[in-house]
Amino acid sequence: MALQAAALVPSAFSIPKEVSSAFFSHLEFFSFFFLRFLVFLIKCARRVDPLLGIGCGFLQGKASASFKESGLFGVSLSDYVKADFSSSALRNKRKPSVGAIRAQTAATTPAITRATPEGKKTLRKGTVVITGASSGLGLATAKALAETGKWHIIMACRDFLKAERAAKSAGLSKENYTVMHLDLASLDSVRQFVDNFKRTGRPLDVLVCNAAVYFPTAKEPTFTADGFELSVGTNHLGHFLLARLLLDDLKQSDYPSKRLIIVGSITGNTNTLAGNVPPKANLGDLRGMAGGLNGLNSSAMIDGGAFDGAKAYKDSKVCNMLTMQEFHRRYHEDTGITFASLYPGCIATTGLFREHIPLFRLLFPPFQKFITKGFVSEEESGKRLAQVVSEPSLTKSGVYWSWNKDSASFENQLSQEASDADKARKVWELSEKLVGLA
Repeated sequence: MALQAAALVPSAFSIPKEVSSAFFSHLEFFSFFFLRFLVFLIKCARRVDPLLGIGCGFLQGKASASFKESGLFGVSLSDYVKADFSSSALRNKRKPSVGAIRAQTAATTPAITRATPEGKKTLRKGTVVITGASSGLGLATAKALAETGKWHIIMACRDFLKAERAAKSAGLSKENYTVMHLDLASLDSVRQFVDNFKRTGRPLDVLVCNAAVYFPTAKEPTFTADGFELSVGTNHLGHFLLARLLLDDLKQSDYPSKRLIIVGSITGNTNTLAGNVPPKANLGDLRGMAGGLNGLNSSAMIDGGAFDGAKAYKDSKVCNMLTMQEFHRRYHEDTGITFASLYPGCIATTGLFREHIPLFRLLFPPFQKFITKGFVSEEESGKRLAQVVSEPSLTKSGVYWSWNKDSASFENQLSQEASDADKARKVWELSEKLVGLA
């Protein structure tokens, strides 16, 4: 209907392509939350909208379980009706903590987990490497883990002094963390970090690939030291090389549960309304990646299309989620390592939005907090990621974790592209060539 209405608008009122592109780049997240606001109004009216998949629970004056769990945007569209009559997750309200919780399952995944032997214990602290731990989600996770006294955190950060100041400001005790330099936009820096870490003699029990860059307003691509488009080069390729080079260290860990965690994003998951806000993630036939992502021999975009800063970020997140699943298929059964991804919620105050327009940065947090009611603080999101790092109940491998509004975790579904095994294999093989592993 919206498209039909648009067709009636006189051409004199049409928006030039270059203007509309910038407009949607600036307002992509506002569009997403406007959709959420519409759903909120529907909830208040207790009306049925089959297009949104809201079931008959509204007719009874009761919201569906799936709506309460995710605010519609954290659970795949196909799960709404199925979850309507399954509200057991709502009967066990729990606060996020690093203590034991029960994983709430909202979707069945094909993951197979090799169980950790019961009774296996270690008296030493676990060692976890967290990339991007100087701010936002990474710092909040480091703090949550450090407060348990059971972990030593390697804060792998580009700005050494910033990380030291952040650790001190967060109240981390020096015996609970070590700052090490890592610039994911440089493959040489990744290799140097791995070499430096191995020289410490510390075991590696968990690797958290968290750091990310996002350039939603960029009109032209920026490139890494190795010539890759910066978003994909940092968010995906840098982490891909890091994880591959540290895999043997994870294999050798004697910790009760060794894990490799790659932070995903709802914006790269097109089976949700949030993932359908333009520009949508789409890797296409990977022709841009096959050409080197350098903007010379090929496009700087994975799909070979015109550059779009917001889409480049979303595409990188699809690569993150595909990579996690390919790690699971290749290594979980033989190594017992748990491979997982997650979406900890929309952290409206995160520094990830620092490249967005000032008006967005001003209005987005209160809009998220008071209108959509989907606000997730950095502290809460850090506790959620800390759960995936340490909770015995979250050891299933090959899973994409999400949380409902009561902060109970559940296995979420990935979009068709983000769960495409053949595409995951191709991304893996192309990534190996780009980072020099093949």
